[in-house]
Amino acid sequence: MGIEVAILVISFVLLLIIGVPIAFSLLVSAGLTLAVSIPGDIALATLAQRMATGLDSFALLAIPFFILAGELMNRGGIATRLIDFAKALVGSLPGGLAYVNIVACMLFGAVSGSAVAAVSAIGSFMTKRMEDEGYDRAYSAAVNITSGTTGLIIPPSNVIIVYSLASGGASIGALFLAGYLPGILVGLLLMITAGVYALRRNYPVGERIKLSVAFRYLLRALPSLFLLILIIGGIISGIFTPTEAAAVAVVYALILSMLVYREISFADLIPVLVNTCKTSGIVLFLVACSIGMSWVMAYEDLPQNLSIWMLSFSDNPFVILILINLILLFVGVFMDITPAVLIFTPIFLPIVQELGINEIHFGIIMVFNLCIGLCTPPVGSVLFVGCSIANLKITQVIKPLLPLFVAMIIALLLVTFIPGLSLWLPELFGL
Repeated sequence: MGIEVAILVISFVLLLIIGVPIAFSLLVSAGLTLAVSIPGDIALATLAQRMATGLDSFALLAIPFFILAGELMNRGGIATRLIDFAKALVGSLPGGLAYVNIVACMLFGAVSGSAVAAVSAIGSFMTKRMEDEGYDRAYSAAVNITSGTTGLIIPPSNVIIVYSLASGGASIGALFLAGYLPGILVGLLLMITAGVYALRRNYPVGERIKLSVAFRYLLRALPSLFLLILIIGGIISGIFTPTEAAAVAVVYALILSMLVYREISFADLIPVLVNTCKTSGIVLFLVACSIGMSWVMAYEDLPQNLSIWMLSFSDNPFVILILINLILLFVGVFMDITPAVLIFTPIFLPIVQELGINEIHFGIIMVFNLCIGLCTPPVGSVLFVGCSIANLKITQVIKPLLPLFVAMIIALLLVTFIPGLSLWLPELFGL
């Protein structure tokens, strides 16, 4: 068993180092390990069977549907309406445009379910606007990058669906509800940090918007915001499953973008569908390879052995959670969020469950941890997109990112050690 585990770990790390895409690194290292453990062609057949079986899941259908809904939202003129609404809410505060950036990213990220889409859509509007009003361009990008990740915590979120799959069936509805308070918490802490930064840099106070104008902005944004009520309300009330909710989101986004806002024509649907197919294919292939890797790890008893080792080190939940947080923060720096969730959920979930930690609470902890990694080099996709939108090098953004990172870490610790932040809403609705 020791040789197989060594082959699994060493081959995976080496493939990543030489630049092999992570999906193929997972597939090759899993195949090599099984080839040593199981003689003949049975190994590859077994791996292929496990990958196909893993994708045969009704819940996974929600992912391409939510991706399509996000594409429609991204092109449907929703970003500008949410920015105007956010400006009406917080734009008149000191350093108000930073608050607008954060609130707009939270809203758009929640509606679209994509951190990259939020950073791209909101950043393309806000970076230039903030710079014109005297804000440092690197600071604007840093605010945009960190606040964009809240859309992966606030539902609907594809990553939360992936965690449900990896955990063996944790309630998607409960996980969706569990993400609200932690997502809002990190947004508030980012706003506090931005406020302190604005006072120290003497950034301008935004103009006060008349109540009538604010009400008009609210009415314009309401159709977009109603999607959140429609999806979560439908799931909680039992009207439809999370997968059916994703299909409803597509229909609603299509009607909103084409008939209400009239920002998308029939000709625009072709690139939307092409991008959806590309993204869905990449994500689902990654999911399949990760499922194969997870099965190989279980076959080699890696999660059980790691669980025994960690619990022999300490049986104190506080210590174990700190250790897991440190490991996940490190993993998030080098691995994208979807494969990290699929690989490490089967490893860490049995450990925390043995200590009495709720699987819903741990799911939010894991997703939150890995969201921070999206803002860090060398593989932080949100960081790269944010820097590209602002036309900046990563090194220029690191300094203003640091205080915002501290805010995110504080929020992570609060979510980790105050379970009620994650569990209060699911328990309130009986999930």
